[in-house]
Amino acid sequence: MSSAVQQFSVSASAAVAAMQRNRVDHVVTVPDWVQLALHQQLEAGVAGMRLVNCSSENQVVTVAAGLVIGGKRPLLVMQNQGLYNCINTLRAVCLDAKVPLVFMVGQFGREFDNLGQPSTGSRRTMVRIMEPLLQSIGVPFMCLDGEQDLPRMDQAFAMAEQQSGAVVLLVSAPMAWA
Repeated sequence: MSSAVQQFSVSASAAVAAMQRNRVDHVVTVPDWVQLALHQQLEAGVAGMRLVNCSSENQVVTVAAGLVIGGKRPLLVMQNQGLYNCINTLRAVCLDAKVPLVFMVGQFGREFDNLGQPSTGSRRTMVRIMEPLLQSIGVPFMCLDGEQDLPRMDQAFAMAEQQSGAVVLLVSAPMAWA
Protein backbone atom coordinates (compact mmCIF):
# COMPACT_ATOMS: atom_id res chain seq x y z
CA MET A 1 0.00 0.00 0.00
CA SER A 2 1.46 3.39 -0.96
CA SER A 3 2.26 5.90 1.78
CA ALA A 4 -0.41 8.25 0.36
CA VAL A 5 -3.07 5.55 0.78
CA GLN A 6 -1.72 4.56 4.23
CA GLN A 7 -2.30 8.13 5.41
CA PHE A 8 -6.03 7.63 4.86
CA SER A 9 -6.20 3.98 5.95
CA VAL A 10 -7.53 2.56 9.20
CA SER A 11 -5.81 -0.56 10.49
CA ALA A 12 -7.99 -3.57 11.25
CA SER A 13 -6.58 -3.80 14.77
CA ALA A 14 -7.43 -0.14 15.50
CA ALA A 15 -10.94 -0.68 14.12
CA VAL A 16 -11.40 -3.75 16.34
CA ALA A 17 -10.20 -1.76 19.36
CA ALA A 18 -12.79 0.93 18.58
CA MET A 19 -15.45 -1.76 18.21
CA GLN A 20 -14.48 -3.26 21.57
CA ARG A 21 -14.53 0.18 23.19
CA ASN A 22 -18.09 0.55 21.87
CA ARG A 23 -19.10 -2.88 23.24
CA VAL A 24 -19.85 -4.33 19.78
CA ASP A 25 -20.73 -7.99 20.30
CA HIS A 26 -21.77 -8.92 16.74
CA VAL A 27 -20.46 -7.85 13.34
CA VAL A 28 -23.13 -8.52 10.73
CA THR A 29 -21.76 -8.36 7.22
CA VAL A 30 -21.59 -9.12 3.57
CA PRO A 31 -17.78 -8.98 3.27
CA ASP A 32 -16.28 -6.24 1.14
CA TRP A 33 -12.90 -5.61 -0.41
CA VAL A 34 -12.25 -2.21 1.25
CA GLN A 35 -12.57 -3.75 4.72
CA LEU A 36 -10.94 -7.10 3.85
CA ALA A 37 -8.29 -6.79 6.58
CA LEU A 38 -11.04 -6.30 9.17
CA HIS A 39 -12.94 -9.34 7.91
CA GLN A 40 -9.80 -11.47 8.11
CA GLN A 41 -9.11 -10.37 11.67
CA LEU A 42 -12.71 -11.07 12.70
CA GLU A 43 -12.63 -14.49 10.99
CA ALA A 44 -9.53 -15.35 13.04
CA GLY A 45 -11.59 -14.62 16.14
CA VAL A 46 -11.98 -11.67 18.46
CA ALA A 47 -12.96 -12.37 22.05
CA GLY A 48 -16.51 -11.30 22.82
CA MET A 49 -17.37 -10.59 19.19
CA ARG A 50 -19.30 -12.86 16.85
CA LEU A 51 -19.02 -12.56 13.07
CA VAL A 52 -22.32 -13.12 11.22
CA ASN A 53 -21.93 -13.44 7.44
CA CYS A 54 -25.09 -12.83 5.44
CA SER A 55 -26.07 -13.47 1.85
CA SER A 56 -27.40 -9.96 1.16
CA GLU A 57 -27.25 -6.50 2.65
CA ASN A 58 -31.01 -6.58 3.23
CA GLN A 59 -30.41 -9.63 5.41
CA VAL A 60 -27.59 -7.76 7.23
CA VAL A 61 -30.03 -5.01 8.22
CA THR A 62 -32.81 -7.34 9.35
CA VAL A 63 -30.48 -9.71 11.28
CA ALA A 64 -28.84 -6.73 13.00
CA ALA A 65 -32.26 -5.29 13.87
CA GLY A 66 -33.21 -8.59 15.47
CA LEU A 67 -29.99 -8.54 17.48
CA VAL A 68 -30.75 -5.02 18.74
CA ILE A 69 -34.28 -6.06 19.71
CA GLY A 70 -32.71 -9.01 21.54
CA GLY A 71 -30.44 -6.70 23.55
CA LYS A 72 -27.22 -7.07 21.52
CA ARG A 73 -24.95 -4.38 20.05
CA PRO A 74 -24.16 -5.14 16.40
CA LEU A 75 -22.10 -3.24 13.85
CA LEU A 76 -23.12 -3.62 10.19
CA VAL A 77 -20.23 -3.88 7.70
CA MET A 78 -20.67 -3.68 3.92
CA GLN A 79 -19.50 -1.77 0.87
CA ASN A 80 -21.19 1.20 -0.79
CA GLN A 81 -22.84 -0.91 -3.52
CA GLY A 82 -24.40 -3.03 -0.80
CA LEU A 83 -25.77 0.01 1.01
CA TYR A 84 -27.43 1.12 -2.22
CA ASN A 85 -28.93 -2.38 -2.46
CA CYS A 86 -30.57 -2.19 0.97
CA ILE A 87 -31.85 1.41 1.04
CA ASN A 88 -35.49 0.35 1.27
CA THR A 89 -34.74 -2.04 4.14
CA LEU A 90 -32.70 0.66 5.89
CA ARG A 91 -35.68 3.00 5.45
CA ALA A 92 -38.15 0.51 6.90
CA VAL A 93 -36.00 -0.65 9.81
CA CYS A 94 -34.09 2.48 10.83
CA LEU A 95 -36.17 5.43 9.66
CA ASP A 96 -39.69 4.05 10.09
CA ALA A 97 -39.29 1.44 12.86
CA LYS A 98 -36.54 3.55 14.50
CA VAL A 99 -34.09 0.73 15.21
CA PRO A 100 -30.66 2.25 16.02
CA LEU A 101 -27.98 0.73 13.77
CA VAL A 102 -24.42 1.78 12.95
CA PHE A 103 -23.11 0.90 9.48
CA MET A 104 -19.45 0.81 8.45
CA VAL A 105 -19.47 1.20 4.67
CA GLY A 106 -16.38 0.79 2.50
CA GLN A 107 -16.19 3.27 -0.35
CA PHE A 108 -15.37 0.66 -3.00
CA GLY A 109 -14.14 2.27 -6.21
CA ARG A 110 -12.78 5.43 -4.62
CA GLU A 111 -9.73 6.57 -6.54
CA PHE A 112 -6.53 6.95 -4.55
CA ASP A 113 -6.03 10.43 -6.01
CA ASN A 114 -9.44 11.40 -4.55
CA LEU A 115 -8.41 10.54 -0.97
CA GLY A 116 -8.21 13.70 1.11
CA GLN A 117 -10.65 15.39 -1.27
CA PRO A 118 -14.45 15.51 -1.04
CA SER A 119 -15.85 12.17 -2.22
CA THR A 120 -18.42 14.15 -4.20
CA GLY A 121 -15.54 14.92 -6.57
CA SER A 122 -14.97 11.26 -7.39
CA ARG A 123 -15.16 10.14 -11.01
CA ARG A 124 -17.10 7.05 -9.88
CA THR A 125 -20.83 7.48 -9.50
CA MET A 126 -21.18 5.05 -6.58
CA VAL A 127 -18.63 7.04 -4.57
CA ARG A 128 -19.73 10.50 -5.71
CA ILE A 129 -23.44 10.14 -4.84
CA MET A 130 -23.13 8.33 -1.47
CA GLU A 131 -22.99 11.38 0.79
CA PRO A 132 -25.73 13.30 -1.11
CA LEU A 133 -27.95 10.19 -0.99
CA LEU A 134 -27.51 9.80 2.77
CA GLN A 135 -28.23 13.51 3.25
CA SER A 136 -31.37 13.28 1.12
CA ILE A 137 -32.85 10.45 3.22
CA GLY A 138 -31.80 12.01 6.52
CA VAL A 139 -29.19 9.45 7.56
CA PRO A 140 -26.25 11.03 9.39
CA PHE A 141 -22.80 9.96 8.24
CA MET A 142 -19.19 10.49 9.21
CA CYS A 143 -16.02 9.70 7.28
CA LEU A 144 -13.24 7.49 8.53
CA ASP A 145 -10.33 9.01 6.64
CA GLY A 146 -7.68 7.58 8.97
CA GLU A 147 -7.19 6.22 12.46
CA GLN A 148 -7.52 9.70 13.91
CA ASP A 149 -11.22 9.49 12.94
CA LEU A 150 -12.01 6.32 14.91
CA PRO A 151 -13.55 8.31 17.82
CA ARG A 152 -16.33 8.96 15.30
CA MET A 153 -17.43 5.38 15.94
CA ASP A 154 -18.20 6.40 19.53
CA GLN A 155 -20.17 9.37 18.21
CA ALA A 156 -22.02 7.16 15.71
CA PHE A 157 -23.22 4.73 18.37
CA ALA A 158 -24.29 7.59 20.66
CA MET A 159 -26.10 9.33 17.78
CA ALA A 160 -27.84 6.15 16.58
CA GLU A 161 -29.17 5.50 20.07
CA GLN A 162 -30.12 9.12 20.71
CA GLN A 163 -31.94 9.51 17.37
CA SER A 164 -33.20 5.91 17.18
CA GLY A 165 -32.01 5.43 13.64
CA ALA A 166 -29.13 4.70 11.31
CA VAL A 167 -25.71 6.32 11.29
CA VAL A 168 -23.15 5.50 8.58
CA LEU A 169 -19.37 5.51 8.92
CA LEU A 170 -17.82 5.80 5.44
CA VAL A 171 -14.45 4.04 5.18
CA SER A 172 -12.47 5.98 2.59
CA ALA A 173 -9.44 3.79 1.88
CA PRO A 174 -8.66 0.06 2.03
CA MET A 175 -8.04 -1.03 5.62
CA ALA A 176 -4.51 -1.98 6.63
CA TRP A 177 -3.65 -5.37 8.14
CA ALA A 178 -1.46 -3.93 10.92
